[in-house]
Amino acid sequence: VQLQASGGGLVQAGGSLRLSCAASGSIGSIAAMGWHRQAPGKQRELVATITSSGSTVYVDSVKGRFTISRDNAKNTVFLQMNSLKPEDTAVYYCTARRVIIWDYWGQGTQVTVSS
Repeated sequence: VQLQASGGGLVQAGGSLRLSCAASGSIGSIAAMGWHRQAPGKQRELVATITSSGSTVYVDSVKGRFTISRDNAKNTVFLQMNSLKPEDTAVYYCTARRVIIWDYWGQGTQVTVSS
């Protein structure tokens, strides 16, 4: 499985960005896709997950601001990020898993939120 993420950039606090992740390869085995992020000096964290059936889970810090969705016809997952805060600044990784472990990682895209 290959994951290609795009859509990062620089935005002012309160602004919005939309990340996209195109999946290719043996995607039939994928149970869920997600977005992880890692800020400088901080541990990597799982931001949002969407399963093959469409169920979603979010980390508390982004609930109500971020929305994960998928377009099954295009094998693409999106992360709509609204009301962005400086603490959302991080490298965002598109990820996928077959069972429990996040087996597949994209190349990462930088999101920078200025105050």
